[in-house]
Amino acid sequence: MPSRTESELSGLLRIAVAATIWGSIPVLVRAVDASAFVIVFWRVLLASLVLAAYLAVRGRLAEVASLPRSRKLALVGMGALLAFNWILFFTALQLTQVATAVLLGYLGPVFVAVLTPLFTREPFDRRVVLPLAVALAGTVVIVNPAQISVRSTAEVAGAAAAFVSAITYALLVLNAKRLVQGIPATVYMLVEYTTASVLLLPFALTMKSPSTLAEWGSLGALGIVNTALTGFLFLSALRHVRADHAAILTYAEPASAVVFAAVFLGEALTPTTIAGGIAIAGAGMLVSRMRAGASVEGPPVVLAEEPAPESDEPAHKR
Repeated sequence: MPSRTESELSGLLRIAVAATIWGSIPVLVRAVDASAFVIVFWRVLLASLVLAAYLAVRGRLAEVASLPRSRKLALVGMGALLAFNWILFFTALQLTQVATAVLLGYLGPVFVAVLTPLFTREPFDRRVVLPLAVALAGTVVIVNPAQISVRSTAEVAGAAAAFVSAITYALLVLNAKRLVQGIPATVYMLVEYTTASVLLLPFALTMKSPSTLAEWGSLGALGIVNTALTGFLFLSALRHVRADHAAILTYAEPASAVVFAAVFLGEALTPTTIAGGIAIAGAGMLVSRMRAGASVEGPPVVLAEEPAPESDEPAHKR
């Protein structure tokens, strides 16, 4: 059976790096005294400004206007879904225990694996069952569900928000896998993030805004590094790898989150959290070592033809 190509291995590495950086999000969010709506607004607005500046410098802003109307509408819908997803997860973090939000929110990759045949040309890959189970088990160990309690109305609402965020996460990944094939990642993100910014603007104008330098610094890192940069890494890599394989690697986020919390918040690293992180790393290794095309069940799901892929990468990397 053929081994993974260089582009596939590079894609998996970029996704793992993006997910590892995303682990710093809880640290940054805790530093901002504002509602989830305001935090998400500034996150997507700052990312939009960075992307617009990048495309302007490269003389590529016209690529946004040249997108087919159907693609523009699809990306507008993705922007609305993205805003909804992040608001759900941030709200869950505010209403319930972090462990509850993380455990339910990270059911998302499970939904990606189950729904992949319905959204892409790719059939169900039975090989993902083992690494998916290992990664999910590692996350369970890290969040320590023995300490989870959902008693108050607010905690129930937070748990529900986290669960729905897992579903919307799966829809984002699967639709992105399909749409990004014909759109440069930077153009894709600019339309998506700008849409989210416009939808959230009324909340930003009427709710409490950040006021300190530390808060603005955290928002800057959240928008530029954790959104613009990592979004590009993830979307450009998604062209080259299966959506379910990519989703499994995003379990690096809860693993790195405990490390960031230990370094910046002084939270202790316990043997169980270290074991959970090792399990997640092991799941990532299993995915990276999968042979291309091996042990994939069922015929491909036939969808309408997509335009030829475009890329933000140099031509020699295609």
